[in-house]
Amino acid sequence: MRDYDDITEFLGQKGPYFWTSFFLLNLMFINVGYGTMYIVFVGASSAHQCQIPENVNLTEAWRSASIPAEMVNGKIQYSSCKRYSLNEISKLSALNSSPVDINLTHIPQEGCVDGWTYDRSTFYSTIITEWDLVCDNEWKVPFTTSTYFIGILCGSVTSGQFSDRFGRKPVLFITLAAHFVFLLIHSFSPSWEFFCLVFFCVGICQTSVNVTAFVLGTETLSKWMQGLFAALGAFLHYCIGYMLLPAIAFGFRDWRTLLFVLACLTILHVPLWWLISESPRWLLSQGRVKEFEDILRYAADKNGVSLPDPIFKESELERFISYNEKKHTIIDVLKGRNIRVITIMCLLLWLAANLGYFGISLNTSNLSGDPYLNCFLSAAVEVPAYFTAVVIIKRCPRRPVISTFFCIGGGLLFFIQLIPENLTELAIFLELFGKFCFTMSFCVLYMYTAEVYPTVLRNSGVGICSSTSRIGSIMAPYVLYLGKWNPFLPYIILGSLTLGCCSVNLFLPETFNRTLPETLEQMQKFRGFNKCTKVEGREEHDQSITTELPQEVTLRECTF
Repeated sequence: MRDYDDITEFLGQKGPYFWTSFFLLNLMFINVGYGTMYIVFVGASSAHQCQIPENVNLTEAWRSASIPAEMVNGKIQYSSCKRYSLNEISKLSALNSSPVDINLTHIPQEGCVDGWTYDRSTFYSTIITEWDLVCDNEWKVPFTTSTYFIGILCGSVTSGQFSDRFGRKPVLFITLAAHFVFLLIHSFSPSWEFFCLVFFCVGICQTSVNVTAFVLGTETLSKWMQGLFAALGAFLHYCIGYMLLPAIAFGFRDWRTLLFVLACLTILHVPLWWLISESPRWLLSQGRVKEFEDILRYAADKNGVSLPDPIFKESELERFISYNEKKHTIIDVLKGRNIRVITIMCLLLWLAANLGYFGISLNTSNLSGDPYLNCFLSAAVEVPAYFTAVVIIKRCPRRPVISTFFCIGGGLLFFIQLIPENLTELAIFLELFGKFCFTMSFCVLYMYTAEVYPTVLRNSGVGICSSTSRIGSIMAPYVLYLGKWNPFLPYIILGSLTLGCCSVNLFLPETFNRTLPETLEQMQKFRGFNKCTKVEGREEHDQSITTELPQEVTLRECTF
């Protein structure tokens, strides 16, 4: 039986229909780009000290002397969470005009019972300055970021199931509208607890838009344009949105205003409902042949080609409808030894990629220099990564590429610890190059996962890998939080986990130059432990695979 690519071969590989779909779907990822990382500015930390009330009669010299000095990471600096007892300081200031010649170390210290003062030269207002998420409440900062990634974890699972059952397009635009609503509510959060709750909902909607739009593009575009969409399409436009974020945040330095502006930008994508079509592959997999043919007629008219008559042979149509009477769920991703092994290994790779990527991305506000510029550079370094990925996806096998850039990225995280403190620019350069490597591996990994799963489970497969990998995203803020005690500890943990998870890539099948599988049975040809023997010039596979293999399968593709 012919597969989807054979049936739609008459449309060609390019044409106006494919290019229009390409650019319209890419607009979705601009929204994903600036919506994913805004916590870098909304939750940015500022230098702070204990507040000395105005009603306390102290000179400026005594006010400055009220903050004790302490050792932090081998450096002397003023305390952020302690002050000398104001009662004792007031008594001393009444007896002495200047604190210069007085030893204050014997004076008892107290917490910031009157609140804090913040350096607002860079950030006018953040959730940290508004709700005092410092000192004893500092644990709330990584928790806040983690609530977003927990939402992404839930959204990755649910969006895959819903879009596999109800269609890519409805789920995409419903979650896009919900994302606008929650972002708008987010900007009016009355408390930290409410902020975290809405942030969780934003995460659900954000990942639903991301995963569903990616799968919709992969299934709608021609085979020639799929690699282009994965790199220069989806990921590059995500990067454009990511680079827009620091520019928007620089203009709106109050966190509430920033979120309101981002919500208004999100609503601009809703009219695309009338311009983007449903996935033809999904319609065919569901046996909705008439709707599938309607889209093919529209595409043929756009591309200026003739529609074959009939589109299907009678036997093919009966087989499609008969097969798709069976509905698949996300549980099918774990059924069968081969599918289960492939899924588990993909999960580990996604976990490492997320941990490395978001560990570096979320750390940009902690680097030396201007945080807006650092964020822009962190986004801009992804651009050459995506252009490189286009060449690699078109010409290179997936597994060696993923392993290579995982090893380089993880190795650089170890090497950063050896850079002297006075070479800050070199450390930033290495961190950005590590970001380049994780971006490259992430891009290829996304494409690889979409290639390895069949149409009936593709969204669920990408969704479950994306969702489980969010454990790495959830861990990332806490790994960075460990830098409070040792600045090198986050790099050691990130590098170790990346290099450790990378080894599982050796046991995955190769998908380079293979046709996208349509059915669950076809996916089982992608086996990591396949045994192939040459019989009369052809390869003979394990007899447990009942589906006939394509003629182009070679020994290289079934061994590794």
